[in-house]
Amino acid sequence: MKNENATHSNNRFILASASPRRRGLLAEWGFSFDVVPSPVDEPDAGLQEGSPAEVAKALAEFKADEVARMHPDAIVLGADTVVALDGTLYGKAEDADDARRILSTLMHHTHEVITGVAIIDGRSGRREVAADESLITMTPMTPSQLDAYIESGLWQGKAGAYGVQDHDDQFVKQLDGSFTNVVGLPRDLVNSMLANFGIEPTL
Repeated sequence: MKNENATHSNNRFILASASPRRRGLLAEWGFSFDVVPSPVDEPDAGLQEGSPAEVAKALAEFKADEVARMHPDAIVLGADTVVALDGTLYGKAEDADDARRILSTLMHHTHEVITGVAIIDGRSGRREVAADESLITMTPMTPSQLDAYIESGLWQGKAGAYGVQDHDDQFVKQLDGSFTNVVGLPRDLVNSMLANFGIEPTL
């Protein structure tokens, strides 16, 4: 898949993610890029060890690494978002029952949303890996609201089984930190890291 503004200059830039939210953010910020999702599924073990920030960074680097090996002429950005509460990670829900379990837990507590970002220059091997963290306090859903959200399917493919961009944030009571970090890419961090690799917005 390609972004219509993709460039094939000396600074070819690839987003190693199939996430429409990340693709939309980068395009909104004016970057030109190709989209090449990692062809390898994330491992179930190994990268899941350590603090939530360490896990997010390891998964982001794994994705960027896989794509950089396929496209050694490019600068590759990988990202991964995790949700954590008291050190426990909450990833993407496996099914509707799992989404209900996750949301029923998170909505009663302030939890962390951490996005790991990894940028790799396939030509030089240079890399930078960092993470940003936001805190979310959710407004508890009523049983009928939770049922409607589960039935909507909007929880699918999202860490913590929800997205702050859904329903105009009516379920988010307070957000401390970067909004775009919670969506999937922390804007200030990503812009700063990309600038270090000579990647600037073109629009």
